[in-house]
Amino acid sequence: MSEFGAWCSDFYVNQRLSLKMDLPDRREPVLELFDRVRRECPRLSRMRRFEGEVALESADDAREFMWVSLRRTSLRSGHVNPSSTADAYQLHRMLLETAPWYLSMSPLDIDHVELVFGFDIETDANRDEIVFGALMGESPLASLVDPSHDRPMDIQPCVGLALNAAGDLQAFFEVKTRPQSIEANPRASGAEPISVFCTVRKAGPLKALEELPVVFATLCGHAERLCEQRVIPHLVMPIRQAISM
Repeated sequence: MSEFGAWCSDFYVNQRLSLKMDLPDRREPVLELFDRVRRECPRLSRMRRFEGEVALESADDAREFMWVSLRRTSLRSGHVNPSSTADAYQLHRMLLETAPWYLSMSPLDIDHVELVFGFDIETDANRDEIVFGALMGESPLASLVDPSHDRPMDIQPCVGLALNAAGDLQAFFEVKTRPQSIEANPRASGAEPISVFCTVRKAGPLKALEELPVVFATLCGHAERLCEQRVIPHLVMPIRQAISM
């Protein structure tokens, strides 16, 4: 279990390379890329096709789960319950170093690169009431709800920040109580957890594709810092405490 995984039911590190132009729709580039990925990560051994998406996945009967996904304008990857953040980074870094050459990407084509740290927290209680009490109970926003008559039903706070003067390095903190978390964690079941996301994004274009690993390292540093200093103490811990009460 990773250092962050100790705080939640499931912890995952996802990456998305978003493009402005459509990716190649021919078989050869996709199969060649997936073959290369499988050689580097033998656990990724199952190829699946969905509407508008083709994916390479590991076996879904283990707690640790990995996946790579190609959509029309994006390359995505994820590692659920990695043994460490360093272990999770290996797949994402390898894709950034190799996939652009297989898929004929251009630096001008890069719309943004983002890294997501996700924390799923299971509970049988009403998820919106839990989040409302944990994060808004003593705030001015709480006065919008009359507890004698009202019941919170859509409490999903989101805060976005610019991390540099240029505004092209951004961070987003989100709490989800709805089934959107299935996309982040493909193994999520119908009984949805509360999901807390820390997303760090670098906008393109880039000067050269060789910048991608450097951008990734920058995103990793910011994501770890923000999770340690803000997400864990100010989002995850209050929600866990509210559930235990």
